[in-house]
Amino acid sequence: MSHPFSSLSPDLVMSAVESLDIWPAGEPFALNSYENRVLLFRDDDGKNWIVKFYRPGRWSDSAIQEEHDFLQELVDQQVPVVAPWRDKAGTSLHYFKAFRFTLFPHCPGQAPELDNPSHLFAMGELLGRLHQVSAKKAFHHRPRLEMASGILDAQQRVLASHWMSPHQRRAYDRVIEKVYQQLTKHNVPASSIIRCHGDCHLGNVLGRDEQFTLVDFDDCTMAPAMQDIWMLLPTDDPQGWRSQLSEIIEGYEQTGPFPTDQMALIEPLRSYRLIRHSAWLVSRWDDPAFPRAFPWLADSGYWDQHIRQLEQQCLQLENPRWLA
Repeated sequence: MSHPFSSLSPDLVMSAVESLDIWPAGEPFALNSYENRVLLFRDDDGKNWIVKFYRPGRWSDSAIQEEHDFLQELVDQQVPVVAPWRDKAGTSLHYFKAFRFTLFPHCPGQAPELDNPSHLFAMGELLGRLHQVSAKKAFHHRPRLEMASGILDAQQRVLASHWMSPHQRRAYDRVIEKVYQQLTKHNVPASSIIRCHGDCHLGNVLGRDEQFTLVDFDDCTMAPAMQDIWMLLPTDDPQGWRSQLSEIIEGYEQTGPFPTDQMALIEPLRSYRLIRHSAWLVSRWDDPAFPRAFPWLADSGYWDQHIRQLEQQCLQLENPRWLA
């Protein structure tokens, strides 16, 4: 069975870009992206671009457009993000053959250093500015982060894949049940749910010195503000965790109050991501990019390690780092 990007050849990529009257000076260079296909190219005027081809069947057109409009709203409010290019008609989502695609201006830079207090302060300030704007409206076509139901969905997908031995399946079921019981204790008020980046790890932040830009809003979602903050915190150094968080808070509060009432969500959100990540890998295994990039998924040792990691995470759910 062919995978969704089997017909996305270099010639098709070039033809799609040229259909917008933008002329690549050479063949686009593929960047590390698995859910979609993302490529860098330079046009004949010397300008660098990113072209992103969306995975067929993942998002509706309305959901993609909502992402684009959110980005433009943020740019209009001077929040440092990269909004998609629009043609003369104001269109940002384009179509070619079986694919939907978007162009973005290239954003150069490096990820922030989380052991650098000034970088942490800058990241806190950036997220504070983002959330000040994002709290003003709601998404209507993007998903809402639901931890409990999301974990059950991930559990079903992992077990249906038959990657684990019978012993591993029993251990996995037990630890998922423990995590699920912990997550059901956390009821997030509707008033705390805002538009979030959704996948705010270091690979999606680029800049130099103390000026950073958020990129790749493909997973933007309705979620508590803490969803965009917790990934900036270390997992293995409680003392460093507290010190880094204080810098982030100080930067965040340049524009508004830090969501201190959501601190108890940090470990549940971390657990949610751990479980969903393995389910995502399993679900995408028919795409040849995944076995090449994640060959260890087929090793039973990975599942032993994953189960141990979830058991350790259960301990953190019971005694979270922020109380240490």
